Amino acid sequence: MSHTVTLEEVWKMFRETALQIEKTSAQMRETDLRFKETDRKIQEVSRQIGNLGGKWGQFVGNLVAPNCRKVFAERGIPVHEVHQRVKKRFDDGRNMEIDILVVNTDAVVLVEVKSTLTVRDIREHLDRLGWFKEFFPRYGDCRVMGAVAGMASEEGAEEFARNQGLFVLVQSGETMELANEARFQPRVW
Repeated sequence: MSHTVTLEEVWKMFRETALQIEKTSAQMRETDLRFKETDRKIQEVSRQIGNLGGKWGQFVGNLVAPNCRKVFAERGIPVHEVHQRVKKRFDDGRNMEIDILVVNTDAVVLVEVKSTLTVRDIREHLDRLGWFKEFFPRYGDCRVMGAVAGMASEEGAEEFARNQGLFVLVQSGETMELANEARFQPRVW
């Protein structure tokens, strides 16, 4: 038996389909609003984490900087000045930021400070050391040396830094100390 569809049944199916499309559209709009709200919350949390990370980095830097005078003097590098967050930007957009700059009359030490020190951080710091005199020509006659400091380090990072000729500062109680052997000779740029 075949059933013929009447015009009235077609219109009824059409109205039901239109109603279902409207419901689906409303649900999609609601889902879109929820996604936008979730995105907004994610961006806010990301911003807060970024601020926290920056404050944590400043905290670590504030722990390291006061100890630089003592630890480098013990290695025969008298310290006349210690500067934190030294920045330079060229008109072409290139820039450099040094977490801690330790200065005397003939030597400077660039200290990279991280809450968790990684090999990647060390490689970036080595590049920074190579560019330093271009960015800061007033230190052109100085011996340039590098150091890294971290509250923690990924496996192998400290050894990698020492092998690259960098001083390694580590936490020791409430202060920082050098983790390099007494016979360690730093690389000079």
